[in-house]
Amino acid sequence: MANPELVQRAEILIEALPYIRAFQGKTLVIKYGGAAMEQADLKEQFAKDVLLLRLVGIRPVIVHGGGPQIGALMKRLGKEPRFVGGMRVTDEETVQIVEMVLVGKINKEIVGLINLHGGRAVGLSGKDASLLRARKRLHRLPDGTSADIGLVGEVESVNPEPIRLLEEGGFIPVIAPVGVGDAGETYNINADLVAGDVAAALLAEKLIHLTDVTGINGDDGHLVSTLTKREAERLIKAGVIDGGMLPKVESSLRALTGGAQKAHIIDGRVPHAILLEVLTKEGIGTEIVL
Repeated sequence: MANPELVQRAEILIEALPYIRAFQGKTLVIKYGGAAMEQADLKEQFAKDVLLLRLVGIRPVIVHGGGPQIGALMKRLGKEPRFVGGMRVTDEETVQIVEMVLVGKINKEIVGLINLHGGRAVGLSGKDASLLRARKRLHRLPDGTSADIGLVGEVESVNPEPIRLLEEGGFIPVIAPVGVGDAGETYNINADLVAGDVAAALLAEKLIHLTDVTGINGDDGHLVSTLTKREAERLIKAGVIDGGMLPKVESSLRALTGGAQKAHIIDGRVPHAILLEVLTKEGIGTEIVL
């Protein structure tokens, strides 16, 4: 008699079959951040999950952040981080630290971990092949005026060609959110917004934000499984969606209006969160649709 536990494992694999078939050859853009990028066990699981998706024919593209690590290095170098309305003030010295951490450290660690498990990940910054063309972003203050917070940028355009070439070659692109301006200047760009713009440029099947919350809560404080653009805008206006969730929702809406099919905000603290979202019937977190 077969071991019931082994039979159950086989049934779980079979459950994934229609989703593997549906998403084969499709692009998933994953915004990687939060606890999933900091806890050793979750980092290992993330690398293996991304590799599994690639091996079954799905095309993951990773965009990562690194705010806490940037802040930690700044303090070690004796430079106190400054924020205006939650946005990091980025002078010439700070943008060098940002680039050092995002491109030189975090990006290479993610690439190395995926490759350690047998993957073929390749690290990119927005400067490579002018992947992310950027312009200065002025921060709007509550009184309606704008503040210049230095070399903080917003995406002007995305060049999808280098990402597509890597995808076609079976590689996993890992993108650091550093952009380049018209004069060659370096811009620090919000990783959530970069992920949305990349998903739109690639006409991705899904944009997935890994966060440290279960998803988006509604007026009643309970998790909303599916959220429309209209309802999201209402919750923003009502102040229900605020703080760090705002750029994630803005990113999701930009991706959808730009041609991506669906956006998801899920709890990256859950083991194998990506696989649960992509390869199971129930999924997790909040799905955002037009």
